[in-house]
Amino acid sequence: MDFLRKRWKLLFGILISVFFVWISVRGLNLPAVWAYMREANYWWLVPGVLVYFVAVWARTWRWHYLLRPIKAVPLLRLFPTVCIGYFGNNVYPARAGEVIRAVVLKRDEGVSVSASLATVIVERVFDGLVMLLFVFFALPFVGAEHIPPIYRTTVIIASILFFAALAVFLWMAFDPQRVTRLYAFFADRFVPARFRGPLDGFVARFMDGLKFLRSGRDVLMVFVTSVVIWLLETVKYWFVTHAFGFVVSFIGLMLMNGVVNLTTTLPSAPGYVGTFEIGAKVLAALGIDPQLALAYTVVLHAALWFPITVLGAFYMWRKAVKWQDFDAQNVKQDA
Repeated sequence: MDFLRKRWKLLFGILISVFFVWISVRGLNLPAVWAYMREANYWWLVPGVLVYFVAVWARTWRWHYLLRPIKAVPLLRLFPTVCIGYFGNNVYPARAGEVIRAVVLKRDEGVSVSASLATVIVERVFDGLVMLLFVFFALPFVGAEHIPPIYRTTVIIASILFFAALAVFLWMAFDPQRVTRLYAFFADRFVPARFRGPLDGFVARFMDGLKFLRSGRDVLMVFVTSVVIWLLETVKYWFVTHAFGFVVSFIGLMLMNGVVNLTTTLPSAPGYVGTFEIGAKVLAALGIDPQLALAYTVVLHAALWFPITVLGAFYMWRKAVKWQDFDAQNVKQDA
């Protein structure tokens, strides 16, 4: 029982992954899937991986831009931290990489964990908005009928959540005094005195991380960079299609990218197992043989997961970063 209480998030994520894996493979001829994987021309993964690392560099620049009001961290020093974050998301449960990179940045650059987390959360909001943009842009070209009802529901819910989150963060950035008064009103009534000091500091530093939202130019730059990042990742999707010798429009791949990355926001086992593979259903709806679609999606997932995970592990080793550095007590002390 104690194990279940401590690991419930991981177990819950594994159950969701198992469910989505079952959805992805049910009714398929798995030997045919394996045959497609054996026959693929894996040399096409090389340019795909190279383009993907350009996207990782663009993501590093975007974070550098978000952090500038707090501290201007050179890209060459920030890139390893971003890779470590990818490693954490791919290997540990509950998107632990987002906290990991905030803690590493605190250790290396002295930026508070709470301020870093504010920028990371804003990143995720902009990523979600771009994924929704991809979906809504692609639908008139490929047809709404190509998104199964469960995914249409996911898109609707995600739209509400991401736009609501952006609205809240904009309010916090533009009206900090009222936000502070509202926070104090609830904290005075519901937060025990012994937690009040650390929580006050966390909230203040978190709001510092939202300062860039006050500049329309900065917001536009972050949005444009986010679009570039995800277009580059879609280019990787396109390269990997050549490994399997099938043709689907770039707009169709934008639709797949949008749906996949919205579903991967759901809890899952480390590495987004299952929630990524559901992208094969989008390809199948676009007319690709379902067995071929799943083979492609599994290989694409591996090509997205493996290189950045290896590089992130290398940087963790090089920086002597250990999992124990991210336990709750250390994070609390560094916030």
